[in-house]
Amino acid sequence: MASSKMSEVRAAVIGYGGAFGMGKYHAEMMNAAGMRTVAACDLDPMRVEVAATDFPGIQTYTSSEELLSNPDIDLVVVILPHNLHAPVAVEAAKKGKHVIVEKPMCISVAEADAMINAAKENSVMLSVFHNRRWDGDFMTIRDLIEKGVIGDVFHIEAMMGGLHPLGNWWRSDKKISGGAMFDWGAHIIDWILHLVPKHVVAVEGYYQKLRWFEHTNEDHTDLTIRFEGGAKASVEISSLAAASKDRWRILGTKGSIVMKGWDKIEVTVDHDGYLAKFDAPMQKTHQQAYYDNIAGHLMRGEELIVKGEEARRIISIIEAAETSSAAQHTVKPAYS
Repeated sequence: MASSKMSEVRAAVIGYGGAFGMGKYHAEMMNAAGMRTVAACDLDPMRVEVAATDFPGIQTYTSSEELLSNPDIDLVVVILPHNLHAPVAVEAAKKGKHVIVEKPMCISVAEADAMINAAKENSVMLSVFHNRRWDGDFMTIRDLIEKGVIGDVFHIEAMMGGLHPLGNWWRSDKKISGGAMFDWGAHIIDWILHLVPKHVVAVEGYYQKLRWFEHTNEDHTDLTIRFEGGAKASVEISSLAAASKDRWRILGTKGSIVMKGWDKIEVTVDHDGYLAKFDAPMQKTHQQAYYDNIAGHLMRGEELIVKGEEARRIISIIEAAETSSAAQHTVKPAYS
């Protein structure tokens, strides 16, 4: 964790190019938050050329080791395939750099432990880019629950997917990606842990590999989280679901929240024995808030919102689900 306030944060991105333009996206948000992107790294020389065009004057590297040896870089953002998050983050912490890694944090609890320990031992910040905590739909749902509109939440279902072949890229390779649950599943589990702020007492997993044998990720993953007090949440990530489900189905003691797609939140409440329905006005998405908090933490001593320990809890639930599926019994996660 940061030991003193910094007057300036000089930042770098490791893994500039490729999917979704994430290197540019992170760099722009860091600059907008008052930090300064000074370097970019990618194995592909053409991608670092793009970085130099996007941000004239920045330093470019094709080796993360060379970038991390630069003493004039304070913060690095790791935007690499999932299996590379931990080794690069640990090395960055050892070099005295503050570290942000893209979601998911990593692909095992052992890796998460190593990352957190390295950050603590070297007195640097470690955070994970769980930017979707600031999605408008999630913030609206959380606000409705915190205000008690649907009473006490006891049942949550969330689903992403359909019936389609896996993409022909590293995200479909289990050794690299960690598996099907590590992509959208990491976001959904993070959301659920904030909607039900209780200890996890057990996890059950149901993982299937039945059709898309040309790739090693699972075709269908389904996990159930049991919380202290009896609340239950299930997450389904599938490439085999010919019949889809609502994105969200949340039941409370006084009503429910349902999202069938992405643009409407349907709320049902018990009003003197009658069921009243309304569409909740959706808050505006503000993912820039993630980097505003990083800048505030490093430069002004504000509390860090997305902590490494929180992201490790997500990894432990996913790991427990896969263990449960293989053993065919309920498992308690390493971090509850």
